[in-house]
Amino acid sequence: MKSNVDGQKAGKALSRRSFALGTGAAAAMLAFGAAVKAVAAEPLSRPPGGCEYEEQLLAACIRCEKCLEACPMQVLKPAKLETGLLNARTPTMHFRDNWCDFCDSYNGGSPRCVEVCPTQALVLPSGASKENTILGKAYIRHDWCLGWLLKGCRVCYDVCPYEGLELDEFQRPHVVWDKCNGCGKCEMECVSMKATSIVDGATHRAVLVHSVLTTQRLLGDGEASSETGRLLGDSGTDRLLDIGEGRRGFGEGCAL
Repeated sequence: MKSNVDGQKAGKALSRRSFALGTGAAAAMLAFGAAVKAVAAEPLSRPPGGCEYEEQLLAACIRCEKCLEACPMQVLKPAKLETGLLNARTPTMHFRDNWCDFCDSYNGGSPRCVEVCPTQALVLPSGASKENTILGKAYIRHDWCLGWLLKGCRVCYDVCPYEGLELDEFQRPHVVWDKCNGCGKCEMECVSMKATSIVDGATHRAVLVHSVLTTQRLLGDGEASSETGRLLGDSGTDRLLDIGEGRRGFGEGCAL
């Protein structure tokens, strides 16, 4: 597996490629006006090796889409223009379509996206594995969750491969903070947006995986001080991330 040393060096300096991309982006922004932004308002969910080193990924990625072609789960998709000109066609995780098992089923736990990247836009530290690499953290929107509405749903709990969810005495799901690694299986399997299950006002699935950078920004990088950490409010309604005792940090390259 590739070392992240060379990749870190590459991410510290503005490459000719990133300068050219930035210049092109600026020109396109002038042409399109304010409708298109340089970067996304929220950090995108990235594949293994790209979830924390955002600047390095943007500087080194040549938009060749080799990682997308190599992904056996087909969870990687190219970012769209509306996510920002600099992000366009870079790899993002689409957990609505599938989840990431770190290529455990197809390549012995060595992510194919990292292996095929020709520029080290995706790099992992030595010893990185699905158990110690954090892709993000799941959160549950309580007012859209069928379990929290006491409808008896426990799909996310049943499908989680890491015991990253638990049920309380009312059979409502809670994210176990120190076990969730952001693999996305709970988001993929969530049934809250199916025709017979949609809650009034819901715009996305009740379980959503936040990127590493978004989670770090929202909750900080220190110790969790309570069992429930807050996320952003939305139209006066709190979005809650349920966390277990202790905290699993992010560390270098999203690995512990």
